[in-house]
Amino acid sequence: MIINTGGRTDTVQYYSEWLLNRFQEGFVYSRNPLFPNKVTRYELTPDKVDCVIFCSKNYEPILKRLHEITDKFNTYFFYTITAYGIDIEPRVPSIEKSIETLLKLENIVGKNRIAWRYDPVLLTGKYNIDYHLKTFESMSKQLSSHIDRCIFSFVEMYKKLSVNMSELEPMTEAQKTILAKGLGDIAKKYNILLQTCAENGDYTKFGIHPSGCMTLDILAKANNIKFKKLKHKGMRENCNCIESRDIGFYDTCPNGCRYCYANSTPDKAIENYKKHNPKSPILFGKIKETNVIQEGNQKSFIEIDDINLKLF
Repeated sequence: MIINTGGRTDTVQYYSEWLLNRFQEGFVYSRNPLFPNKVTRYELTPDKVDCVIFCSKNYEPILKRLHEITDKFNTYFFYTITAYGIDIEPRVPSIEKSIETLLKLENIVGKNRIAWRYDPVLLTGKYNIDYHLKTFESMSKQLSSHIDRCIFSFVEMYKKLSVNMSELEPMTEAQKTILAKGLGDIAKKYNILLQTCAENGDYTKFGIHPSGCMTLDILAKANNIKFKKLKHKGMRENCNCIESRDIGFYDTCPNGCRYCYANSTPDKAIENYKKHNPKSPILFGKIKETNVIQEGNQKSFIEIDDINLKLF
């Protein structure tokens, strides 16, 4: 089973103490976002978790104690660094600071376990095509020898964006093609493996790979292990990733990114963050007597022969 620590909130940046406590105690509770009364318990032990996935915009808070997890578990790290400033991502470190932190992370886990996410790509009067290509090239030049791959996607135009980002410009297919070609050319120049995330467009002619960003093949190569050959069901439309279980909760990320799908409003996320208890077995809220608690289905994806080799 694959555990995802950061698909619903930036657990690393804001809840590192809680996360480390959960791995230290060896279990966690996760509330179903669609049916809040249903809670699943997952064992956080090496025999139950094949790989731990991290997704964050700032790894600095966990670096000193990250070894407590990496010493015991297979891991993979998605580091989101975009072109945007505090007008779009209010509480995210600058590009310069983020790159500095990524290099620290590389010294701990190695480049083969780090994917840079340049995601999502969106257009405004300020962040136009030329701005993206110049920024992406500058970042690629600095990161090319420190990452496993780069992943990007174009912003999804869901309804609340019209309120949260009135300056957002709908992207045409022609603009997507220009951006994809430009990003592909830059990635090729700096020898970066570039791929899309949950995109329905085909940009393979620009050297861009369409495969999922979290596949068993990627995780296996990064951790030098062997997985079974399993179909990747994906986590959403056009997603080719292996299924995982997220232990975070929506409406809890204080980053305030205006394009974010995980928060209904920035104020609600900050309010919930203030209520967080790092000693609780669940990220947000409390386990109630009326909750229906079930044990997670934690089937291993690792080949039995590979498990035996690790044991001996």
